[in-house]
Amino acid sequence: MKFRVERDALADGVAWVARSLPARPPIPVLGGVLLEARSAEDSESLVVSGFDYEVSTRVRIDASVGEADRALVSGRLLADITKSLPAHPVDVVVDGARATIVCGNARFSLPTMPVEDYPKLPDMPELAGSIAPDVFAEAVTQVAVAAGKDDTLPMLTGIRVELSGGKLTMAATDRFRLAVRELEWTPGDPGIDTAVLVPARTLAEAAKTLTGKDAVQLALADRDGMLGLAGNGRRTTTRLLDAEFPKYRQLLPTEHTSAAVLDVAPLIEAIKRVSLVADRAAQVRMEFTEGSLRLAAGGDSDGAEGSAEEQLACELDGEPLTIAFNPGYLLDGLAALRTERAHMSFTTPNRPALVRPVSPNDAPGAVSGYLHLLMPVRLPG
Repeated sequence: MKFRVERDALADGVAWVARSLPARPPIPVLGGVLLEARSAEDSESLVVSGFDYEVSTRVRIDASVGEADRALVSGRLLADITKSLPAHPVDVVVDGARATIVCGNARFSLPTMPVEDYPKLPDMPELAGSIAPDVFAEAVTQVAVAAGKDDTLPMLTGIRVELSGGKLTMAATDRFRLAVRELEWTPGDPGIDTAVLVPARTLAEAAKTLTGKDAVQLALADRDGMLGLAGNGRRTTTRLLDAEFPKYRQLLPTEHTSAAVLDVAPLIEAIKRVSLVADRAAQVRMEFTEGSLRLAAGGDSDGAEGSAEEQLACELDGEPLTIAFNPGYLLDGLAALRTERAHMSFTTPNRPALVRPVSPNDAPGAVSGYLHLLMPVRLPG
C-alpha cells in the first residue's frame, strides 16, 4: 500500500478515530486503526476506521494513492505520530509487516497487525432523518452534561433520543439533575414515533466532530440495537443501551410558587467565587428576596471554616425563598443555557428547581426548548 496525504487532514482523522478505541482492548487488533487506500477512476482516498464491537468510526480523507490496499496499525501510536509531524505532506508505504511514514525530514517505522483478524465494520442503519449540525451539537452538549458517569447504572449513562414526527427530544439524568432539549429535525418518515437510549459519551463525541456544511444524518436500526450518525465525511455507529430510562416527564413540576430572572454571566462568576469556601457538604445557598439574590457558602457555628457571600440583582416573582445547590451542578446547568439570562422557578426548598434559558425576545418565564432540573441540597439545621 502506498499513498500521500495532507498532514493536518491525516492527524485530525486519525485522532478522531483513535478517541473511540478502548484504552485496554481485549484483543490487540481492537486497538488498531484500519487504513484503506482506495483508487477509482474518478477519485482517490484514504479511509481510516476503528471498531471495538460497540462503536465504529470511519473518516474519508482525500489522498493520492500509488497502490491501493489495506493495513492495520496501532491507533494510539499512529495518533501520537501524526499529531507530532511537521507541516508537510505525509507519505505512507506499507510493505509486509512494516508501515513507513515519511514527513519532511521525519521518518517512522511501525509494525502492522494482521488485517485478516480485524472484525468487519457494521453497515450504516437505515436513514431516519437529518438535522443541522450546529443545532445538533448544541443540543447534545446541553443534555450530555446531566448524564451519569457510573457504568454500574447503564440507564443513567445514556441520552434518551425520542423521535416523533418533526420533533426530536433528548433527555439525560444522573438522579441529581435532569436536562431536556426539544428541537425540530427533518424525518425521513413523517410518521416516525420511537425512542432509543444512546451512550452519552459516544453521542457527545460524535456531535462535536460532525460539523460543517452538511446536515447530520441520523440512521436507526431498532431491531439490531444500533444508531448511526454521518456528516462531513465522517460516520459513526454505536450500540444502543439495553436499559429502561426513568420516566422523566413526571419529575417536571407543573407549577411553582416563586420564580426569578437573573443575568447568567455575573451569577456564574459569583458562584465560582463563593464556592471557594463551600463546606464539605458542597453547597451554595441562594437567598431570594424582592429584587435581590444573596449567595452564601461556608461558615460554621464555631467559626472554624471560612465563609463567603455576594449580593446580586434579580427579578423575583412570588414568595422569598432560601434554597441550596451543589455548586458544580448549578454551574453546569447555567453554562448549558447558552443565553444571557436565566429563569429559575421553585416550589419549596426541598423540591427540584427548574432552570430555563431566556432569549432576548422571551417574556420572563417563557417556555424554551431547553430545561434543566436541579435537585436541591438539604439546608443545615
